[in-house]
This record gives sequence, C-alpha cells and structure tokens, in this order.
Amino acid sequence: MNAPQHRPLIGISIGDINGIGTELVIKTFSDHRLLELCTPVIFASNKLINFYRKSIPEINLNYQSTKEFNRINQKQVNIFNCWEEEVAITPGQLTEAGGLYAVKSLTAAVEALRQGKIQGLVTAPIHKKNIQSANFSYPGHTPFLKHSFGVNDVLMLMVAENMRVGLVTEHVPVKDIASTISREVILSKLNILNASLQKDFGVDKPKIAVLGLNPHAGDEGVIGREEEDIIKPAIKDAKHNMLVFGPYSADAFFARNQYRKFDGVLAMYHDQGLIPFKSFAIGEGVNFTAGLPAVRTSPDHGTAFDIAGKNKADISSFLAAIYACIDIINTRQGYTESRQNPLKKMTPAVLANAEDESIEETEE
Repeated sequence: MNAPQHRPLIGISIGDINGIGTELVIKTFSDHRLLELCTPVIFASNKLINFYRKSIPEINLNYQSTKEFNRINQKQVNIFNCWEEEVAITPGQLTEAGGLYAVKSLTAAVEALRQGKIQGLVTAPIHKKNIQSANFSYPGHTPFLKHSFGVNDVLMLMVAENMRVGLVTEHVPVKDIASTISREVILSKLNILNASLQKDFGVDKPKIAVLGLNPHAGDEGVIGREEEDIIKPAIKDAKHNMLVFGPYSADAFFARNQYRKFDGVLAMYHDQGLIPFKSFAIGEGVNFTAGLPAVRTSPDHGTAFDIAGKNKADISSFLAAIYACIDIINTRQGYTESRQNPLKKMTPAVLANAEDESIEETEE
C-alpha cells in the first residue's frame, strides 16, 4: 500500500458474532505496526473481544475501551462499546443473536461514518439470513450503505492488485438476472466505475471492459438478445464519456488474461465476476463500495462458520481491506486537491483516437 498522508480513523464493524470477524480483528490489530497507518475503532463490546481472545492464547491484543468519540486514543486500538449486556456467543452457529448484534455494530459504525467521526469503514462478514428483521431488510452491506447515504446508485467493486471487477447485479437470484439488467442500469454502473477508477484509484483515463450476459456474448443474437438490445446500446452511450469496450465472452475473457489489458471490468452478475476474481486474487481480494461519499471496504469472504472459534481464520483479505481503505482515503484526498488545477477534458477527437486502439472483441 502507499504511505499514508495522514493517519485516518478506520471503523471496523464486527460482523456476525458467531463468525470469524472477531478473530480477524484480534489477529490483525495485535500487530501494532498498523497503528502507524491508522487509528482503529472497533464497534463491538469488550466482552465479545475477551471471549475470542481466549481461543487465541498466543495473541496479545492491547486496547482501550470507550463509549465516546472524544475519548478515542490515537495511539491505541479502540473498542467502541455498542452494547453492555451479556450475549450468548456460540461460534459456528447461525443464531438470531448473531444477526442482531452484527446489525448493532454495523448501524453504529455507518452512523459514525455518515457523521464524519471516522474516515473509513471496514466491515467484517455478516450472514444474509439472520440479519433480516423488521428494522433491517437488506440483502447485504451494499444496499444498506446505499440507503444510509441516500445515493441513487452504488457499485459493488471487487479489488485486488491485478484486477478490479464491478457488478451490474449483486445478490439477485439467477432466474431474475436478465430482467434486472437494463440499458440505464448498465450506464449508471459504468459511470460509477469510471469515476471511481479516477478518484479512488488514480487512473487518469480508465479503460473499461464490459462482459456479455449470455454464452459467447450472445453470438450476435443467436444465444439471447440482451447483448444486442441492451448491453451494446449502453456501451455506445457510454463511449461519449469514457473508454469502454465489449461486450466480451466472459469465459474466454478471463481464460486468456484479457482482464490485464483493462483498468476495470464490469460483469453482469455475481458469479460471473466473483468466480474469476476470487480465483485470480489469491485470497487477498477486497470488496469496495464505489459511489459513496465515504470509503467502505470488506474482505471478499463470508462468516466461515465452519472454522469460527478454532483459531484458523486467515487475515489476508481482511488486512488487504484495511490497506485498501487507507489507500482510497488518501487517493481521494489527492484527487480533490488536484481538481484545483484540472487537466483539460478529453475531446471527442481524443476519444476517437482511443477507439482506434481498441482491443479485438473475443469470439468463439
């Protein structure tokens, strides 16, 4: 990661209390070298942290406890107590309490992010079933964050050193994917992706690939009409404002390493983007919510109930999410400062020249 320009306050929502989130926090922040890069604020409770410390006897986590932001210690790990009551903690079990306290942590952390009390948020994994209640009816972090910040649209963007993959649809049943995709939705996601690549990742003139929905990207309409009727028109519209190419046949696109030629990739649905991403990211992928006024990242895995409480959790993706959060905060700051002397906007002639350098469409 890049050297931080300042040491931001990074909030951590604890996730499902019966999953691996607390173990990840303890293992990660026991290395106090991270305090040179950020000030962690863990939204949980002392009792939860101490429960899991017992299962990791070789790890020594020092922290201070607080209920007030004006008492945050810049030189320590801070536990911001969201609850005081005794809670039944049953590692590896899907329980109502696991979801209830995951939501308590998340809502407190997001409110702190909205109010600017923290500069970034890293969310530990939740379980989509037990978080559902009358007060929380979102299928995951991304739609909840979209609602909390009142923005029109956001983009689930998977990030690693070697690739960035955004999704048009997120947690949608496969049978509903085609009906969810529209020209307007694709264009909205492309606009968010293009802007994010510039301000969050420092790419001056991003080159974006769009995947097709159907096998072989529809084979000119032989295998489905979505590419001809929806995806290609959306790409044509987007070309007025950005460098975007496709649609590409998803299997060949990744198998032939074509993703390396682009700054970002827009996939049509969850597994189309995440299967290759997780295969190539080698356990260090990060989920970033692009399109928000604040920075939120998370590891690219779930609650891992099968290993919860067994001291087996790998911190690689969680640590990568922390680094990414810090980097994006600093890149945004640099982007904002550079806008004081903006570069001349790309003209249609420049875009036309870029078209001549387009990458050959994949056919099978």
